[in-house]
Amino acid sequence: MTSRATRDAVGAATPFAPPVRDTRDLQLGLAANWRQFTLLLVVNAFVGAMVGLERVVLPLVAKSDFGIASATAALSFIATFGLTKALTNLAAGWLVDRGGRRSTLVIGWLLALPVPLVILWAPSWWWIVGANALLGVNQGLAWSTTVIMKIDLVGPRRRGLAMGLNECAGYVAVALAALASGAVAAHDGLRAGPAYLGLAIAISGLLLSVFFVRETSGHAALEEVHYPSPALDAQRPTLTRLLGRSLWSHRGLFSVSQAGLVNNLNDGLAWGVFPLLFVAAGLSLRESSAMAVVYPAVWGICQLWTGALSDRWGRKWLIVVGMGVQGIALVSIAVTRGLVAWSIALVALGVGTALVYPTLLAAVGDIARPSWRGAAIGVYRFWRDLGYVVGALLAGTIADAFGIAAAIGAVGAMTVASGLLVAVRFTETRAVGGIECSRG
Repeated sequence: MTSRATRDAVGAATPFAPPVRDTRDLQLGLAANWRQFTLLLVVNAFVGAMVGLERVVLPLVAKSDFGIASATAALSFIATFGLTKALTNLAAGWLVDRGGRRSTLVIGWLLALPVPLVILWAPSWWWIVGANALLGVNQGLAWSTTVIMKIDLVGPRRRGLAMGLNECAGYVAVALAALASGAVAAHDGLRAGPAYLGLAIAISGLLLSVFFVRETSGHAALEEVHYPSPALDAQRPTLTRLLGRSLWSHRGLFSVSQAGLVNNLNDGLAWGVFPLLFVAAGLSLRESSAMAVVYPAVWGICQLWTGALSDRWGRKWLIVVGMGVQGIALVSIAVTRGLVAWSIALVALGVGTALVYPTLLAAVGDIARPSWRGAAIGVYRFWRDLGYVVGALLAGTIADAFGIAAAIGAVGAMTVASGLLVAVRFTETRAVGGIECSRG
């Protein structure tokens, strides 16, 4: 409960849209908001599943249906997805701070509906590339919004746990959908089975968002009053200012942004190159699907613990260690062969990513004030998802010139270097007791 004075202060101090008229029934915390939080976990699982459906089949569709042999051309769908998602993240951050969280989520799901049908009926590869651009818009709007809404609900002390649960739901769904897509593709064809499953997922996510998800701007407004943060600016900074600071001048924003970019560079590599590697080694479609599931499944499940650990231990060293583990795992995949060796390396890759992924999001939540949290998360996710573009272009170019193993090894070395940069430049944003401590 809040007093009348507090409610008046909330309404006067924060420029949210839609306006917060009455916050008497609003409370911060996971226990107080577990129903909406759980619903948002389910919605985010559907968001992740839309991507998971493509993780096995699309690189193979490029070869089998359209005769594309070049790795660079085959990975063009990932580059397009990453670019549109990165740009949409910026728009999503702006939209949720000014137009409301729930409406942004609904728009994201509406844009997902045509994607499976375009993939099913595409007469050329570039139609599929276009469909993935639309999927990138869906992911940028829907996933960004569910992240922001969960941070709104739980308040400042449990951000790591909230992000761990959020990313666990999303990436376990990625893994399960990848496994399901391999199964239905083996039975109904590389495009038909995954497309119909994707349409069902998109409709389900839209219906949940329209009829059951509630706006969370009021929770962020309460946090603005009750938990003032020593963040970058008391007033809302412009998007241009945030982008500029993320390039170098703000130690925290720069560190998490470059680490996020390299992390998704890894994920783009796993998405587009690993299926080609496994099939080239003689694995069947079902075996390749099972191998593709290991990394996102371990990543997703381990985030149940790693996000909460960052609330206790701090953000910095989980990020540093996680980037190092990822880099070593990638190099291991490049220099080994066989199901057992690859499985062990993929488990390590998933653990390393789990240490990093929710922790980076929680660190951005530490840095930003609630009134411009959406914009800050949008900027971070913009740089992070540009990693898909860099990964697709870099991996494709190196793979065409020197082979797939060389591409994987090069990305592994970059990942270790990114972790070392965090160790040198990042200042811890989480103090004992859960109070933000970094001004950047």
